Amino acid sequence: MTRRFLPSSFGQFGKFRNLVILLTTFLAASRLLPAADLLPGDFQEFGKLAVQDNGRRKPTDTFARESLLRITGRSTYEAADGRGWTPNEFVLSMLLETHDWKKEPMILVGHRPLVEKLGLDPAQKRYSFEQLSKLPELEKMAKAVHQLRATEEKPELDRMQQEVESVSGRIGLFMSIAQGSTMLVVPPKLSAKEPWVIPPQFGVYYKESDFTNATEKLQAMAKGYQSGDGYNFSLGARNLRLALREMSPAIYPSENSLRLEYFYNHLEAFSRAAWLYLIGFIGLGVYAARPGAPKAFKWIGLAAALGGLVLHGTGITLRCFIAGRPPVTNMFESVVWVAFLAILFGFVFFLRYRAALYLLAALPVGALCLALVLNIPVAMPPNIDPLVPVLRDNFWLTIHVLSITASYGAFTLAMAFGHIVLFRYAVWPEATRKDATLHFWNYRIIQLGTLLLAAGTILGGVWANYSWGRFWGWDPKETWALIALLCYIVALHGRIAGWWNHFGLAMASCVCFLAILMAWYGVNFVLGKGLHSYGFGIGGEGYVASFLVLDGLFLALAAYRHLASERARLARRSGDVAAAKPLDDPTTA
Repeated sequence: MTRRFLPSSFGQFGKFRNLVILLTTFLAASRLLPAADLLPGDFQEFGKLAVQDNGRRKPTDTFARESLLRITGRSTYEAADGRGWTPNEFVLSMLLETHDWKKEPMILVGHRPLVEKLGLDPAQKRYSFEQLSKLPELEKMAKAVHQLRATEEKPELDRMQQEVESVSGRIGLFMSIAQGSTMLVVPPKLSAKEPWVIPPQFGVYYKESDFTNATEKLQAMAKGYQSGDGYNFSLGARNLRLALREMSPAIYPSENSLRLEYFYNHLEAFSRAAWLYLIGFIGLGVYAARPGAPKAFKWIGLAAALGGLVLHGTGITLRCFIAGRPPVTNMFESVVWVAFLAILFGFVFFLRYRAALYLLAALPVGALCLALVLNIPVAMPPNIDPLVPVLRDNFWLTIHVLSITASYGAFTLAMAFGHIVLFRYAVWPEATRKDATLHFWNYRIIQLGTLLLAAGTILGGVWANYSWGRFWGWDPKETWALIALLCYIVALHGRIAGWWNHFGLAMASCVCFLAILMAWYGVNFVLGKGLHSYGFGIGGEGYVASFLVLDGLFLALAAYRHLASERARLARRSGDVAAAKPLDDPTTA
């Protein structure tokens, strides 16, 4: 298990040496040279070794990816000497001490106020273990947070304390990998509930004769790495995996499950889907914007969009098989799922109404959502973690959470579609006002989202009564879900009652989304309070603030152009020729 807080021996490695030193004799030399001749593909078999981490049995490849992301905030690392390290190489090098990692500026400290308080160089975002281990102020702050956690059941930490907790967790994980205590690759013999152990502790569960074969395979793997022999390194890793499974066949993960997760890791379905969505948007956009454009642009756009949707859905499906649950228990999964639904709903409405505008709205917002989560893994880590106890009733998890997030997908599409409508109001206000079909299409999306949000909110109350003994408790998540629902109900009712026109509904589809953003992101990342604590996190405020500012300016521009158009229309009715010049006229300011 990784350490949440700075250990008492902060500033120096413990007496425990890495597992390979205790098992092999080939490390007699004081320092090994990095195995520079090994190719990334040579680490495939090593990456399929099973390890127990954070309550789950997973491939070493997954553990290495999650560890490097957590420590550095990056999926790969470039050392000070210019050499690039993949996650598997990084973990193995840490274990075998083939590189002086303590001096590498790789531990992320991204909160500027904390950097200033610790007196670190503000031009950097990452610092070495040696730098951070010499900061008594950091150790003091970490101990204070640790004490707070120990004395209070649910302490309310401020942003500084949360960041200290994150940094200390990264340092603890760094130390644990270096010491080898995270490499829990030896399964128990009889009970799946017993913890896995590191190789030096084979004797906890097995007789020496039982693990002699596994020890030999471990030695062969390490020697292959030392000599830069990719074939023997890969063969040793494969044989080690087979030997460990033979020792505990009922508990060690199956070959198929390890291969499936390794395949998922290297498929990179979401990043590739984002690129396909972008290509689809460009193709359809060119076809729609240029009346004489060849139909090839349309078909290329549709093919890319469909290919992206299939790849996107494949990534989600693989996560479901790996985790054994719906993919909506953390912010990464939530955003990925909502982006998928926005694209899916775009296709459904496109097929229903033969309106490519739905895809033109869905594709860029889907690509943006995927790009966002892939580029801020610290705030939205892609880990596949076990469910917290309150979420383990998969029936309620499925129908409630999927209903809520499905509504988010519909409202995301409505928001994007509303922006297209408002853009048209800003550029061609007269023509847009008369396009009744365009506004009807927007109305249909909002109707779908409102229906799904209402159903999800009611089902959430049923689940709350089942789990917590009350249907409604004004928890922040519940409250903001209700506020969002009421916002959209008012928007729909206002259209029927004549409180506002088509422009008002388009504006509402964008403004009401702010309530969704608050219920979805704000409660978890800004308020950080309530019973839905399994979704809490920190980070991403800069992206959200930038969106709010830019979107506010866009909405103000659209409103100004619409009001100017309305004044021109009224002026035409009154006979004021000078003021009645159509805004769609290219000579109009």
